[in-house]
Amino acid sequence: MTKVEQAPRYDGAPQAAPRRAGAPFLIQFWRSAIGKKWVMAITGIMLIGFVFGHMVGNLKIFLPPHDGVPAINEYAEWLRTIGEPALPETVFLWMMRGGLLLAVALHIAAAVSLTRMNHAARPVKYQSKRDYVAANYAARTMRWTGVIVLLFIIFHLLDLTFGKTGAPFQTGDVYDNIIASFDRPLVAVFYIAANLALAFHLFHGAWSMFQSLGWNNPRWNALRRKFAIGIAAIIAIGNISIPLAVMTGVVK
Repeated sequence: MTKVEQAPRYDGAPQAAPRRAGAPFLIQFWRSAIGKKWVMAITGIMLIGFVFGHMVGNLKIFLPPHDGVPAINEYAEWLRTIGEPALPETVFLWMMRGGLLLAVALHIAAAVSLTRMNHAARPVKYQSKRDYVAANYAARTMRWTGVIVLLFIIFHLLDLTFGKTGAPFQTGDVYDNIIASFDRPLVAVFYIAANLALAFHLFHGAWSMFQSLGWNNPRWNALRRKFAIGIAAIIAIGNISIPLAVMTGVVK
């Protein structure tokens, strides 16, 4: 005899959407568009903070030496010895680098996944030509500047962390390593172009991350725009000043 299933009783209360059984909360959160936007926003904040701090540290190349040791070399030595004696030398530094690379990987994964979700959810093109142009300009800018920044990160690590790009390199001598690298005009121009791309990426990212987190009250739009422009401009000017200073002989 076939068992007859009774329909669930409806008592007037809103019914909760069914959840996929077996998946932990973090996995379910990641699978949602909101979750991916939050991952992009949070990792974006982490990366902006790192880039700003990295720029401030690199600007020590302009400070006078202390007892014959360049200020940027003292800063680099401090980074290598953070955590001593609890941790061996450079362990904390590599932990920070690992965290940075993880944030970059999550940021890229969320961006790619969101792009695919958007394409799947929008089979019909924008009806407004103006909206179409604006939306695609921002999307194309973020995509291509993101690729340029990723290639720049890889080259930057090979160049000034591992010394594998052909310039004279001495571990711990950050000052001379930077000069040796930027004495190559093509490398200096690439650094400048990459940091301009980074500035555009930061501008769009800093503007949109507030919206991704739900902090998009129209009353704050002007302040959000000023913040996005300001952080992008400060980082761009600070980073580009270093290869320009080497190329012009201000730092030598």
